[in-house]
Amino acid sequence: MNAPASGNLIQSLDYAVIQQCMHCGMCLPTCPTYALTLRERSSPRGRIALIRGIADGRLEAGRAFAEEMYYCLGCLACQSACPAGVDYSTLFETARAEVERTGALRSAKRSAIRAFILRRLFVSKKRLLRLGRLLYLYQRSGAQFLVRKLGLVRLLPGSLRSLEPLTPVAQARSTQQLFEKGLAQGNPAQPRYRVGLLSGCVQDLVYSQINADTIEVLQENGCQVMLPPAQQCCGSLHGHNGELETARALARVNIDAFDPEHLDAVITNAGGCGSHMIHYDHLLEGDSRYAARAKVWSAKVKDISQFLVEIGFRAPRAGQPQRLTYHDSCHLRHGQKVWAAPRQVLAAIPGLELVELKEADWCCGSAGIYNITQPEAAMKLLDRKMENIRAAGVARVAVANPGCSIQLEYGGRRSGLTVEVVHPVSLLAAAYRAEREGV
Repeated sequence: MNAPASGNLIQSLDYAVIQQCMHCGMCLPTCPTYALTLRERSSPRGRIALIRGIADGRLEAGRAFAEEMYYCLGCLACQSACPAGVDYSTLFETARAEVERTGALRSAKRSAIRAFILRRLFVSKKRLLRLGRLLYLYQRSGAQFLVRKLGLVRLLPGSLRSLEPLTPVAQARSTQQLFEKGLAQGNPAQPRYRVGLLSGCVQDLVYSQINADTIEVLQENGCQVMLPPAQQCCGSLHGHNGELETARALARVNIDAFDPEHLDAVITNAGGCGSHMIHYDHLLEGDSRYAARAKVWSAKVKDISQFLVEIGFRAPRAGQPQRLTYHDSCHLRHGQKVWAAPRQVLAAIPGLELVELKEADWCCGSAGIYNITQPEAAMKLLDRKMENIRAAGVARVAVANPGCSIQLEYGGRRSGLTVEVVHPVSLLAAAYRAEREGV
């Protein structure tokens, strides 16, 4: 992508990508924000028309355009529905990058928040783990309970006060600590495959046990699991929020850390991470040093369920009777095009009855940090999702993305619905353990 003299990133795109939209409207029924507003500009077709207006020089990337681009969830349901194969993901990310380049939404507060979150916190695993440790101590010491019990949350600024109920439960140990303290010893002496695991950011802080379960399941199926300590955030948060150069820098770090040429697969258990990582080849296509390696990387990135099905994973011989439903992570289904594999994993577990969820592929409202930046719309989408879960009549919902898990766990508390959120790979790991224990 070569920017014109004006620096306009949208005008640097291949115009064929922009004009590919036929304006047929097939995307409209799949778009959550169009369903909420019934506004043409809040539909994929409408947003593409705005992007094309800027490419043609008829419009400017002003505040109205910027707000519309950030009102989009980026769930990519429209991309799955599009008969013309429009690359909405590239259009969406480039539009947001142009918004940041022009500063259409710039303010001192917004700039400070973005600088801290995107350019300081989520570029360093060490800083993230320190934050996770502080959150763990705050929660386990009883301080969080007292703050809530005494109503001290009311003293927070309005924006933080509304976010406080979404605070996830931090874990005592990171994935690396769990790996070094025992999991690494489970690697088979004569492995069938050699794979690397992305431990993630939120996944590592809040759901490190899911990473541990992923490692156990891979080992159970003859895989030697590598957990490169030099790995960093995958960069999806940056790529989706207009920080493309930071996303590229993180991609380079991860390619070096994993050395994908010597792995059979790069495994992720988070839909949002995988959807971004499969496009490292596109992200680094103009980088003479990394373009070829990025192609190797993108070809080897696999969601855990996808990889298990591809290698013919062993079905467990034991399990517990249970009924549950499955919610599709938007980026796993629409970004990675993986929807059958998680259901195949669940179907292989003895005693498990899968109840299909109405609108299983409809966004829950998490969408990265959408529930932070657009809380009103996010909560409407969450309420819709929880009503469908309630109608399914189950006490468990499986999902393969940490953002969705946090959102659905909060949705249960918000709606008064008792529901346990689990990852499909954790259910498979539990079945293997039950088999070994003779349960």
